[in-house]
Amino acid sequence: MHRLTDYDYELPGELIAQVPSERRDHSRLLVLDRQSGTLRDELFYHIAGLLGSGDLLVFNDTKVVPARLLGRRATGGAVEILLLEPVSGGEKKPAYKALIKPLGRLKEGEKILLKKGFVCRLLDAKNRIVDFDGVPAPTVMKKAGCLPLPPYVRRSPGRQDSARYQTVYARHPGAVAAPTAGLHFTRPLLSALKAKGVRAAFLTLHVGYGTFSPVRCGDIRQHRMHEEYFRIPEETVRAFRETKKSSGRVIAVGTTAAKALEDAFCELQKGPVAEISRSSRLFIHPPFRFRAVDAMITNFHLPRTSLLMLVGAFAGNDLIRRAYEHAAARKYRFYSYGDAMLIV
Repeated sequence: MHRLTDYDYELPGELIAQVPSERRDHSRLLVLDRQSGTLRDELFYHIAGLLGSGDLLVFNDTKVVPARLLGRRATGGAVEILLLEPVSGGEKKPAYKALIKPLGRLKEGEKILLKKGFVCRLLDAKNRIVDFDGVPAPTVMKKAGCLPLPPYVRRSPGRQDSARYQTVYARHPGAVAAPTAGLHFTRPLLSALKAKGVRAAFLTLHVGYGTFSPVRCGDIRQHRMHEEYFRIPEETVRAFRETKKSSGRVIAVGTTAAKALEDAFCELQKGPVAEISRSSRLFIHPPFRFRAVDAMITNFHLPRTSLLMLVGAFAGNDLIRRAYEHAAARKYRFYSYGDAMLIV
C-alpha cells in the first residue's frame, strides 16, 4: 500500500463539518474493531462504557494560538498571514516562518499594517520569514490575531470558535491547529472516565500546518515528514509503564499523541523514568508496526494525508476504507469539527 492513490476517496462537500456539534460530547462515534472487522454506531458520550478500568487515555495538551493575522499593504491591498513556528531571535522576540497570501506581490523588507497599530515585516521572501518590528509575536497574536480555522471551514472564526476549537484541557500554547480528537471531551465526561478507573495522562506536541498538508509523492515512501517537537513528561512515562505492566490498554487520543508515543517507545519501555523531549520526523504508514498504542480515538481525515496513512497503518487500509464508506453513507460529519472514531 505505497501508492498515493490508495489513500484517496470521494466525499460530498456537505459532509465537511463547518461548525462544531451543539455539545462537544454529542458528536457521533464510529467504533471499529480491528480483530472482528465490525463497525458500530455510537454517540461520543457513550465512550465511558467502551473503556475499562486500567485503560490509559493519553491526551495532547497543546493549545492553539491566534496565529492568523489580517493586514494591509501601504498600497491598500489585503494580506493574510499564518504564523507557523518561531525560527530565531530569542524566546521573546523571534522571527516566524509563515504562510502569506498573496506572497508574490510583496517585496522583501516590506511592512504590512495589522490591527491595533502593529506592523509585520517580511524579512525573507524566499523562506517566508517575518517579524514584528521588535514587538514579541505572542503580544501581536493576542491583541491582533484570530484562531486559524482549517481552510475547508469556509467561514470566518466566530465567538464560539475561541472555545470550541480548543480542547478543555489545553494548557501549552504553540499549535496552529487543534488536536481534533480531543475536542469531543468535556470535563464531566473526563470525571466519569476517572470514576470508572480510566486513567488520563498528557503529552505535548504542537500541531503544525504541515500535519494536514497532502502527500504529493506518487510513492508515499518518498515523502519527507515535517519536523515536530514533542514532550512527554515523567508522570506520563510512569503511567505508560504501569498500564503496560498491568495489561491495560494505552489509548492515544488523536494521531499526534499516537505519533509521539510510537516515536518514544524505546524510552517509554525501558531506562529511567524521565521526561522525553525532542523533535521527530516519524512518518507512520503501512506496514508500520505499532508497539506503544493499543487503541486510538481519531477524527476522520482528509484524503492523501499522512494522518489517513497513519490510521491505515493502525487498522489496515481495507478496513479504514470500509469505515469511511460506512460513515459517509450514514452522513457522519468529517474533519476537524466532525465526528470521531474509536479504533480498538
